[in-house]
Amino acid sequence: MTRPSDRTAGRLTRILAMLPWVIANPGATVAEVCERFGYRQEELIQDLRLVFMCGLPGYGPGDLIVAQVEGDRVVVEMADYFAQAPRLTPAEALALLSAGLALLGAGQASDALESAVAKLSRVLVPDGEELLAVDLDAEPELVAELRRAALEGRVVTIDYVSLGRNRETVRRVEPWLVFSSLGNWYLFGHDHLSGEERVFRVDRIRTLEISDERFEPPREVPEPQIRYVPSDDDVQCVIDLGPRARWVIDYYPVEILSEDGDAVRVRFSSTDPSVPAGLLLRLGADAVLVEGDEVAEALARLREEVLALYQDR
Repeated sequence: MTRPSDRTAGRLTRILAMLPWVIANPGATVAEVCERFGYRQEELIQDLRLVFMCGLPGYGPGDLIVAQVEGDRVVVEMADYFAQAPRLTPAEALALLSAGLALLGAGQASDALESAVAKLSRVLVPDGEELLAVDLDAEPELVAELRRAALEGRVVTIDYVSLGRNRETVRRVEPWLVFSSLGNWYLFGHDHLSGEERVFRVDRIRTLEISDERFEPPREVPEPQIRYVPSDDDVQCVIDLGPRARWVIDYYPVEILSEDGDAVRVRFSSTDPSVPAGLLLRLGADAVLVEGDEVAEALARLREEVLALYQDR
């Protein structure tokens, strides 16, 4: 499964690691950069072209980074702010401290984060006086029960309402972690129905039953990620993307089925057929729907609506 967040985050991480090294090692060759950072030459050139369009506000010729290949050398100039770690402004430090305190208050902070918050507090408040207090809304009723089930290693049965089709399913879940993010509470664990790791919003759990069945959690619980995960309830279709539509694989949760040069065939999953239908309408001749009756019907309706708008003028 190809997930846009994974691909984009991985690419950005590599770029942010590569730039300081090239700046610190002027004259680095293409071969050296590719070997050190796991690039293929085409990938390196693509990332350098992306960086070439970045810079500081103003965005004139003197504000943009120079990033290119000259002969067999990789050249990065006018990017000195990547040469050393940035320094936080007082406002940025305070925002970072408040976010850390919020995680501490929610019981979601790791030992490393707790230590970082303590160090930052000593810098911002050298006299040890209380700087600020972060109050969180009361936890939903089910959070404490789910947290207890996770601590005791007990399987839970939940009635869960899916976000897209408002469909209710009964699921048996091995709860690994209960956490909050962006104002919502989530349950993360192994879902017996799908046989995979899943994240469930607590406010969509209608009923909860804690069983006597025990489970052994993984030694290292994976970091939960709040993102769209295709399910059996989703509408699926197969789309052929032309070269100018390849950007779709970086922005949507698609599964790559095959590639032929710059063209790629993907499986697109969505809770609503109008989502891929709208995308296909925008892409025009650069994409072709291969399979997906529901999406085809939605696409036909959208085309009729657009034509009607023009006919009414």
